[in-house]
Amino acid sequence: MNPLSVYAGIPSPPAEFSSFSLGPLTIHAYALCILAGIMIALWLTSRRWKARGLPEESVWDIAIWAIPFGIIGGRLYHVISSPDAYFGADGDLSLIPQIWRGGLGIWGAVALGAVGAWIGCRRAGIKLSTFADAAAPGLLLAQAVGRWGNWFNQELFGSETDLPWGLEIDPDNANFPADAAPGTTFHPTFLYESLWNLAGVALLLALDRRFRLRGGRLFWIYAAFYTAGRLWIELLRIDDAEMITLLGVTQRLNVWTSLLILAASVGIFIYLTGKARKGGEGSLYLHGHEPEPAGGVGNAGNKSETEAGNTGSAPTDRPVRANLAKTKTEESHPHRSKDNGPSA
Repeated sequence: MNPLSVYAGIPSPPAEFSSFSLGPLTIHAYALCILAGIMIALWLTSRRWKARGLPEESVWDIAIWAIPFGIIGGRLYHVISSPDAYFGADGDLSLIPQIWRGGLGIWGAVALGAVGAWIGCRRAGIKLSTFADAAAPGLLLAQAVGRWGNWFNQELFGSETDLPWGLEIDPDNANFPADAAPGTTFHPTFLYESLWNLAGVALLLALDRRFRLRGGRLFWIYAAFYTAGRLWIELLRIDDAEMITLLGVTQRLNVWTSLLILAASVGIFIYLTGKARKGGEGSLYLHGHEPEPAGGVGNAGNKSETEAGNTGSAPTDRPVRANLAKTKTEESHPHRSKDNGPSA
């Protein structure tokens, strides 16, 4: 045995680290990771929102709808993709609302979160594609942070490996494979996905800075990038999952979902790119909700992010002040005709 293997591996946190109590309240590390991901995603999205010259308060109005819808959707997708724990012979329906125990499916979160975002966008007069593009890097960043909840719960790891970064799992943990020997290490799929997502955040920000992608195109790059990574990561995982057979091939539901979304994302991105080249980027707002050009924000969709971020509201006061000055002059000199000279 390699003597270095004694010191190799990524240790899992002790079981008692997965939660702690504050009086009658129990705080779960998994939930804290999810909340931390949401907060950092909102921070990045709000910065990008402001840089586009959009009303700063509207991003929070949209998020209020998107976040709870996303959490519910993520849980529903997990329950559907891993039904035995809830509907099987030894299943327990009372576990379904216990999100803190782990189990949020990203594509359920994105799908139902998009419904919530659509509601918020309709109320704010913003296009859903505008919000999707602004939020895409933040969404990927939230996933990178949230994945560490799996580490605290010692769950969703991959197959056995003797690599130096193999993940150690407590032999008495309920997720430890029954046929594995104590001391066996596993692929840390939570770490693989977290690093993949962080690389994706950097990629999305760089592409958006270089090409100013609008109309939903940046979101679909996010979807394609994430599913490309999720595909090979999913193939490493050994946790129980719903298995689907297509064309004689049996794979986990998430594998087929990743393949489908990857292909759809590439196709939609190509379509939207062709559409943008023919008709331009279009407005960031829903039709009829564009702000007045005098406010400086209405042209934000046609400016660079730096220009849009520096746009203020001061110019909107100039016509008002001019009209007031004109009115006062006319009141002070009612005997002057309009032809006697310029008004104030």
